Amino acid sequence: MPGRPGKNDVDPLLEAASGEPLIVVGTDADLAAVVVRIMRKNRLGDTAVGYVPIDSASPAARLWGVPADPADALALARDAEPRPRVLVRDDAGGVLVGEATLGPVTGEAYCDDLVALRGSARSMVVRPGSQGVDVRVVRGLFRRVTRVSGRACQLGCQPVSVVQNGVPLPRPVTRRTWYRHTEDLLAITDR
Repeated sequence: MPGRPGKNDVDPLLEAASGEPLIVVGTDADLAAVVVRIMRKNRLGDTAVGYVPIDSASPAARLWGVPADPADALALARDAEPRPRVLVRDDAGGVLVGEATLGPVTGEAYCDDLVALRGSARSMVVRPGSQGVDVRVVRGLFRRVTRVSGRACQLGCQPVSVVQNGVPLPRPVTRRTWYRHTEDLLAITDR
């Protein structure tokens, strides 16, 4: 399959799989592309996903507890039981399986009713978390860190570049929202 497979690549596999797990060997962006198709085909409840990252520094692999060694990751994807895992969506129709990084950023961000950012920061990182999203904001010369968690994170800011699941968005954004989907993903993970 090509990198970041689309509808024509994944949908036939979903039709043929009928309950069999899909194992994604690739990048966080490849995993996200497959998960988007599973979500759009309403197959979250019956299609498990395993992940074998080709990048040992994969944020999604760390979050999922996937071993760095590809052979061990493949064994986990084949043999472990799927578990429900929080699925984070964004307001552009995508999913966040690893992390979204931005910065430097100037604006306001809220995680539910908590202020995550007001003003300027060196960086902001959004990841899937146990409630929905975990947000980490680093400010100033002394790199003060603020961490907040909640069901959703909304950002309004001056134009900023975003890298989501390892892929830069095509243009800077002035607003972005990440939120917990109503249904969890069946993921074959170690956590």
